[in-house]
Amino acid sequence: MKTTPSAEYRKLPSVDALLRRPETVELIARFGAEQVTDAIRGLLAESREAIQRGETAAEESSLAARLTVRLAAHNRPSLRGVINATGVIIHTNLGRAPLSAAAAQAIQRAATGYSNLEYDIDAGQRGSRHTHARQLLRELTGAQDALVVNNNAGAVFLVLAALCSGKEVVISRGELVEIGGGFRIPDVLWQSGARLVEVGTTNRTHPRDFADAISGETAALMRVHASNFQQIGFVTKPSLAELVQIAQAVEGAPPLVIDDLGSGTFMDTAAYGLAPEPTVQESIAAGADVVAFSGDKLLGGPQAGLIVGKTDYIERIRRHPLTRALRVDKLILAGLEATLQSYRRGKTAEEIPVWQMIAATPGGLQTRAEAWRERLTAAGLTATVIPGQSTVGGGSLPGETLPTFLLALAVPRPDEAAARLRQADPPVVGRIQQEKLLFDPRTVAEDESDALVRAILGACT
Repeated sequence: MKTTPSAEYRKLPSVDALLRRPETVELIARFGAEQVTDAIRGLLAESREAIQRGETAAEESSLAARLTVRLAAHNRPSLRGVINATGVIIHTNLGRAPLSAAAAQAIQRAATGYSNLEYDIDAGQRGSRHTHARQLLRELTGAQDALVVNNNAGAVFLVLAALCSGKEVVISRGELVEIGGGFRIPDVLWQSGARLVEVGTTNRTHPRDFADAISGETAALMRVHASNFQQIGFVTKPSLAELVQIAQAVEGAPPLVIDDLGSGTFMDTAAYGLAPEPTVQESIAAGADVVAFSGDKLLGGPQAGLIVGKTDYIERIRRHPLTRALRVDKLILAGLEATLQSYRRGKTAEEIPVWQMIAATPGGLQTRAEAWRERLTAAGLTATVIPGQSTVGGGSLPGETLPTFLLALAVPRPDEAAARLRQADPPVVGRIQQEKLLFDPRTVAEDESDALVRAILGACT
């Protein structure tokens, strides 16, 4: 006998009945009675709509199970941890540099209690947040002074606004770059109040081009590191030391030399089989007046813009009104100091994840990929280990790669499998090449291996 819609409506449990179930009581303890009750009412409303479409009433146990799933999804944070199996070490879309254990612990300590953020413990009075990390940056770079702001884009803008507003800044045409998010050096100059003077050509700029462009209105000569692209072939540009020499030859008030290093590094990248990257220490030693670089790329710390240089100029920047708008909080300072302490101890490759990944050997990576393959093939998947390449990423060392070994998974419809992997907990992001899913162990932490294998099994079996 065919049931009527009214009969199906009567089969639906009441809100109270669902609230009394043991699993719902646990949900109330986690999410609160109001949120759980609202979710139940929503599920029941959907069930009534389904009955109107001719479907049968959902059973109470089914509604209870759906309630658990719905509340978990509704309360899942938007910002979540992700397993990065792409082989891109500094992956901008996945949060750039993962922090060291020491940095994470320092941030937790700062977050869960009070701190001397702006308090001078020795004097017993108000202090300045700008003292934190200052001495460490001076020691590590050789600079006279240092300042920390929110990111390198902010650092460059602040330097120009504080030191060059209303005056000219001379830059090579080949360095008028655009980086991620539409950040363009000409636009930054304009917004800061400085006036751009372009010299040279796209591929060739000579020292005389800078020298000829200097006038009584010139505030600075600026070098901008082309962090995310390469120029090869018939290319030349002055060295930083040459720019310093040109500036110092100007009588009276010589222009400043500002160096925007973009990513910036304290480490010799050539020692790890990569192209030489200009270090912050080299820029200071060459005589740059002000150097700006990132904290969350090759440095391997939290997002920050680091400004180092000569005391008079850093102090002028520190006093500029925009410094307050671009300042960092206690969590960034705590993580940055802990990261810098690793450099001071000479433990960079041992403690900082970015440098651990860069230093990882092909043999060790092959061993890890083989371990994944064994577990997956035992479960019936078709997997192989193949040679491949990792990249540094994050606007650092463009075109440079590191040899690695990849887990290659042959599955039907790899796009769909990749989508399922992104829905795992935690989500897994790999890459697809020649109709195979590829996973690079270089960017997967040791303690993420089990979760990676479980996610692959869940998405592909």
